[in-house]
Amino acid sequence: MIKVAVCGAMGKMGKEVVNTITECPETELAAKIDIASSEMYHSIEEAKRVCDIDVVIDFTQPKSIFENAKYCLTNGIKIVIGTTGLSDEQIKELEKLSKENHTGCFIAPNFSTGAVLMMKCAELCAKYFDNAEIIELHHNQKKDAPSGTAIKTALMMSKAKENFTTGNSLETETIKGARGGTSYSDIHIHSVRMPGYMASQEVIFGSMGQTLTIRHDSTDRKCYMPGIMLATKHVVNCNDFIYGLENIL
Repeated sequence: MIKVAVCGAMGKMGKEVVNTITECPETELAAKIDIASSEMYHSIEEAKRVCDIDVVIDFTQPKSIFENAKYCLTNGIKIVIGTTGLSDEQIKELEKLSKENHTGCFIAPNFSTGAVLMMKCAELCAKYFDNAEIIELHHNQKKDAPSGTAIKTALMMSKAKENFTTGNSLETETIKGARGGTSYSDIHIHSVRMPGYMASQEVIFGSMGQTLTIRHDSTDRKCYMPGIMLATKHVVNCNDFIYGLENIL
């Protein structure tokens, strides 16, 4: 039985994860952690003093995830991270800690299998197009922009070439930010935050006389649960560092 602590248990994703862990015959809910509830543990450290924990699943906030992950990896607790907002430097630091302490760490910008397939398709298409941009759309309570999924998609695409703005003229933004943020290989990322969306992403490719759009929409948080469980079962048996669900599909 895998003993799992859920960090951010009061959040929308956290509640769904708690239900999934509770219903799965292979996992046991060891602790619920959330600073927003007086009935739950307020930190991983507090929960660890009382509970046996094999894996922490973290769906908290960008401002807290890095410290949470560092604590786990330096104290022999394996962690599955669904919280986005980590910088490239922070991810490299967590990889270093994971390897130094022989403690598994699994980071996924998106646990939806459909979203992962969208990212893999974009990676494939990047070889055949010289121009590409990303539009990501989320609910207006999401704190980080661009999304972790968009950043990871751009990173995967960047392996194909160094520049995705071939032939673009010199641009002048009359309104700052109108062209979005510039990511890896000059891929522009546009972030939309609006009620009514949960999580969607479009990758648009263009060449002379044609465009290709790859889009994925998440409409229910249940779509993330199979990927989260897959990651949890993987990390409990391994001490490696993994960035991206596509690495174990």
